[in-house]
Amino acid sequence: MLSNIDIAIIIGYLLIVVIIGIVVSRKTETGEDLFLGGRSLTWGVIGLSLFASNISSTTLIGLAGATYSVGIVHSVWEFGAGLPFIILAIFFVPLYLRAKITTVPEFLEGRFDRRSRLIFSAITIVTSIVVDTAGGLYAGSLVLKTFFPELSLWFTCLALALFAGIYTAFGGLKAVVYTDSLQAIILLVGCTLLTYLMFQEINFSWSALVNAAPEGHFSIVRPIGDSELPWTGILLGVPFLGFWYVATNQYITQRVLGAKSIQHARWGIMFAALLKMTPFFIMILPGAMAIVLFPGITESDQVFPTIVQEVLPVGVVGLVMAGLISAIMSSVDSTLNSASTLIVVDFIKTKKKELSGKQLAKYGRISTFVLMLVAALWAPNIQHFGGLWSYLQQMFSIIVPPVVVIFIMGAFYKRGTGSAAFWTLILGLLAGTLTFIANQLGVWPLHYLENVFFMFALLTTLFITISLNTEKPSAETIKQFTFSREMVQWENQDLPWYKNYLYYCGLIVLCIIMMFVFFF
Repeated sequence: MLSNIDIAIIIGYLLIVVIIGIVVSRKTETGEDLFLGGRSLTWGVIGLSLFASNISSTTLIGLAGATYSVGIVHSVWEFGAGLPFIILAIFFVPLYLRAKITTVPEFLEGRFDRRSRLIFSAITIVTSIVVDTAGGLYAGSLVLKTFFPELSLWFTCLALALFAGIYTAFGGLKAVVYTDSLQAIILLVGCTLLTYLMFQEINFSWSALVNAAPEGHFSIVRPIGDSELPWTGILLGVPFLGFWYVATNQYITQRVLGAKSIQHARWGIMFAALLKMTPFFIMILPGAMAIVLFPGITESDQVFPTIVQEVLPVGVVGLVMAGLISAIMSSVDSTLNSASTLIVVDFIKTKKKELSGKQLAKYGRISTFVLMLVAALWAPNIQHFGGLWSYLQQMFSIIVPPVVVIFIMGAFYKRGTGSAAFWTLILGLLAGTLTFIANQLGVWPLHYLENVFFMFALLTTLFITISLNTEKPSAETIKQFTFSREMVQWENQDLPWYKNYLYYCGLIVLCIIMMFVFFF
């Protein structure tokens, strides 16, 4: 049970979040205020918000459980995210900001046609709510039930969704990024304390930790036949899922679209990429140390709750629980805000062009509450999918290949056409669903990450073939919506080295290489 001190800390945190939401909501009047924070976000809040949204409760619960069960191999999802962030900063930020888009699907309409925009927007809305938001609610509810067993899973999911939905609906993106910034700090402090106390329990002995773990537990590179994450999956699948999640996912890129300038967008992305190096040490290693301290845990999703309950002293439990609730809020508020943005901008606004900024904000708030209820009702069903982490990754593997193809080809292949994008999305989703079903039935031999690359190669061929047999895009479309070399240095000339984002790109690549070398 939680002590009164722990409860007071949690309540204090929740009150601060409410105050932030109230203050920001008073200045949120138009659709642009609600959806993009008035395009006034600076690099610090962008970076912290990107990190907080990227490190959700599903990460805390899922990664700790996966590390306990199969090893540190899944850490590649965290520190490896630096590469997709670099791709976003160098190639796609200038494309998005030059087009002055509000939603990522809006870019597809400019580059291809309206069909691709609506299909991709619908896909993003469904996955944001059914996978991201519901997954965050489910993971958070698991932990809260550990401390309050009498809580109903359904009721807890609904209560968490309602709390996040209220301040998101009224405060919009600015409320989301400000609360996310607070949440990121609490998350970092809380998880660092947790890691320190667990390491202290094993006398700060790295050898004791490694020796207690099964053979290969501390290796990132696994053999081809590995059922969790073979090295072929890291090489062929992880980069594509990372690119989709970081560079094309509305709930991540929305902070970038709301940046006050391209410099702040790129600096914020670099800040987030550097922060993504920390989860290995403060979120993944605790899962490995639990092998020494708590052997015999049978359900992977209970590893993190057990650690919190058994290791932390009074007061620190409240801080870590506040960090966990922060993670829940950061993922839920982000997905709710981005999904409501897509509904209003991509569907309602395009049909009712006469709507004022205040009317758009009204529709955005209504959409947020509806999506909140849908996510809360679906979240408890995740318990039937056999592990939160598996649920998330396998759901994503269906939609990623066609989306990655149309964005990469759209940005770099000037001959790409609207018909090619449309049919790549339609046939790619159909093929992804069929191979997913075949894999579940045991009749498709490829690991789902290997299948991502297989589908990417197949759909790229399809995209090029259709493009070469349909009318090429106009010169104006190519000029405005495809990448050119000068974009790398857009508004980056004559800056001192410490403000040049390219130096930080190099630092991030170096950190990733060192992680692979040390934990090969």
